[in-house]
Amino acid sequence: AAAAKAPVKKNPKVANVSVQLEMKALWDEFNQLGTEMIVTKAGRRMFPTFQVKIFGMDPMADYMLLMDFVPVDDKRYRQGAFPSRRYAFHSSSWLVAGKADPATPGRVHYHPDSPAKGAQWMKQIVSFDKLKLTNNLLDDNGHIILNSMHRYQPRFHVVYVDPRKDSEKYAEENFKTFVFEETRFTAVTAYQNHRITQLKIASNPFAKGFRDCDPEDWPRNHRPGALPLMSAFARSRNPVSSPAHQNGTEKDAAESRREFEREAGGTALHQAEAAHQQLMSRVLSPAL
Repeated sequence: AAAAKAPVKKNPKVANVSVQLEMKALWDEFNQLGTEMIVTKAGRRMFPTFQVKIFGMDPMADYMLLMDFVPVDDKRYRQGAFPSRRYAFHSSSWLVAGKADPATPGRVHYHPDSPAKGAQWMKQIVSFDKLKLTNNLLDDNGHIILNSMHRYQPRFHVVYVDPRKDSEKYAEENFKTFVFEETRFTAVTAYQNHRITQLKIASNPFAKGFRDCDPEDWPRNHRPGALPLMSAFARSRNPVSSPAHQNGTEKDAAESRREFEREAGGTALHQAEAAHQQLMSRVLSPAL
């Protein structure tokens, strides 16, 4: 058998880089329930937003930051024990429905501030809040294309911008990849697990208008007056940015709020428990 390929020795400019996932407690909470992310034809932002704190860069070197998404397996899934029903509220398990659909076009999302000096990237939390997910195979907006009802693992890459003229020779040495398993998710066109819906409403800062349901229905640690993760998210939302991006913060916030309101359909959530679960799954359906 052929000898295994020796691992590539990384450039010191990236070898010493380390990354800390922000809002890890919230990601863990979603992961325990089985994270779902909405994909739409127009493109939908992720929540939780992928955010990181970076250490160990050369402050004076240039780096590009990017993300891609790879399938977790070669399977397509369906929800619960009721394959004929759109929503299976009484089961939180995903069942294998068959082999994966043909792979979508592989795309990467570059952080809009790329390239930038290591000092700038390390100065504050880096947020990928511009990234959008779509199921439109013909998308021409540069969004990440995913198959619905498939599981994906986000990957974060740090690329050193090598100034050498023959830098392409050193491409494999000049990047480092980071994978946080707690960020993996199932792509869906409508939330299948009502607990995911509840947690997204409880922890999304743009969901304030939907928090008038019974406090006992709220996930633990996410009830009104006890939302430390939500406030932490709000404080850490702004990405590393140029003045132009800072000026666009209010515009971005307004757009995110509109996206949430489109998902939620403008309906208050104050039904009894059974109706409450059904409504919360429907209000975030882009089909409605």
